[in-house]
Amino acid sequence: MIREKSGKEPAKLAKGVVAVAPPSFRRERALIKRGVWPVAGCDEAGRGPLAGPVVAAAVVLDPKRIPKGIDDSKRLTPERREELFEEICATASFAVAFASPARIDRDNILRASLWALARAVHALPEMPKHVFVDGRDRLDIPCDCDAVIGGDGLVISVAAASIIAKVSRDRMMCKLAEDCPGYGFESHKGYGVPEHLAALDRLGPTVHHRRFFAPVAAARERLRATMDGGEVIPMETQFSVEIVAAG
Repeated sequence: MIREKSGKEPAKLAKGVVAVAPPSFRRERALIKRGVWPVAGCDEAGRGPLAGPVVAAAVVLDPKRIPKGIDDSKRLTPERREELFEEICATASFAVAFASPARIDRDNILRASLWALARAVHALPEMPKHVFVDGRDRLDIPCDCDAVIGGDGLVISVAAASIIAKVSRDRMMCKLAEDCPGYGFESHKGYGVPEHLAALDRLGPTVHHRRFFAPVAAARERLRATMDGGEVIPMETQFSVEIVAAG
């Protein structure tokens, strides 16, 4: 991935290893100097899993109280994400929204993600004047919006949103694990790891699974075939939970 030039050569840690610069407040600061404020960062978590919602977050950082260590959530340990989640919630304005598996099935994962991101922006205490969103697609919102590829590693507001979205979704999947035992949601968070695929074969899909994702559809077809064969099989588990944070 190509990073923005900061005017300094990246520090070399060892032969063939280059340090990755953390996201910066540069873009937000440039807008502030032009009188544009509030400025929000947006990101989502959960496009790839087979189960659970896609969770979107919008964050407006306080320029005077930016927690240290904010980075792309994928580059942080779960423990550090939890710590930064609490710090961001205590110092920034934020909103979290999610698109359910039913919406994902209806609209497709991209449209559902963009819908959730726009919903998170609208849920902020104050509508921002400008939004940075991770990815290629701009949002349908009543303010200026820049889509930044790799934004969670470049724009600190987007990185903060990636942390809020990731931790919120992880907590939601742990809650689903209590209601849907046997699937391992608390460990893999709905991704298609071998443990999850084995549980799908054994237990069948729940209403929290994305029906048209290939492994889920295949598991459903196998169960239907078993039903046609006259054997008794478990019906789809019926549970629901909604967790949304805002502040």
